Amino acid sequence: MGRATELHRAKLTPWFMKNHGNLWAKAKYEAKVPPYYYIPKSRDCLVLREQWIRAKYERGEFLDTQVCQDPCSAGSREGCLWKLRKGRRQFQKRQFLLSAREGVMKYFTKESKGPKAVISVESLNAMFQVDKIGHIHGLQITYTTDGQTRNLFVYHESGKEIVDWFNAIRAARYHYLRTTFPNVPEPELIPRITRNFVKEGYMKKTGPKQKEAFKVRWFCLDSQERNLIYFKNPLDAFAQGQVFIGRRDEGYEVRDDLPERVCVKKTKPAITLVTPVREFVFLCENDRKQREWMDALNGVITQL
Repeated sequence: MGRATELHRAKLTPWFMKNHGNLWAKAKYEAKVPPYYYIPKSRDCLVLREQWIRAKYERGEFLDTQVCQDPCSAGSREGCLWKLRKGRRQFQKRQFLLSAREGVMKYFTKESKGPKAVISVESLNAMFQVDKIGHIHGLQITYTTDGQTRNLFVYHESGKEIVDWFNAIRAARYHYLRTTFPNVPEPELIPRITRNFVKEGYMKKTGPKQKEAFKVRWFCLDSQERNLIYFKNPLDAFAQGQVFIGRRDEGYEVRDDLPERVCVKKTKPAITLVTPVREFVFLCENDRKQREWMDALNGVITQL
């Protein structure tokens, strides 16, 4: 009986250490993770995952002994980032200033005395885009100006610095959301701090008369804002247009065919996005991409 008990304990020990050891480490090293701090998932880019581990274990940023910064303080930051010049494929160092208290982000050029742009935190968003930007620390910042989507593509040589900027933007956004919507529960608020596009890629698009030639465009699907945004090129500063996507009971629908009056020389997998105003017609490179886009678009149409 004693021997059997020892064998049973020997088998349980690795399981116990794996599960309870992880719980102990989490309780110790994640004791004070701020609600706005982004905890990366396995599919996130390397710099996010690496800096999360370093923040926990090397720097001990979330130990119980640490003082947790309030969102207003954490959402204030100043420093330089390398920014892609509008219309050109080169980066230049620019001074950025983020103020959660003022609710704005600004950036400056060497030539300008005042800020080149003043960005409201209300529409501010940030997401890592290492492949699109071509840098392992590439960050895409988006915001709305005069009803139009604007992109800033930036990076920093330091992984810690760019992740700190990302979380500072999240802190500023959290401060804005918390003060603007004080009665919204935390679990509903957190997903709205920043977001990634649910789908990106090339499709061909025709015009409103559906007689125009199909042109290649880069599309980004923002499920939170329910917008399908399109650009001439992936790194363009301004969108060429966007399509609002409502719910099915509001007259929105996705079909995998072409309207009868639309003719194409070479048959390609098609998508028709039906809205109360007009039908938008797209062509995909192959069946797989058509299915991916249809699934993504239907996901927005069916969400509440």
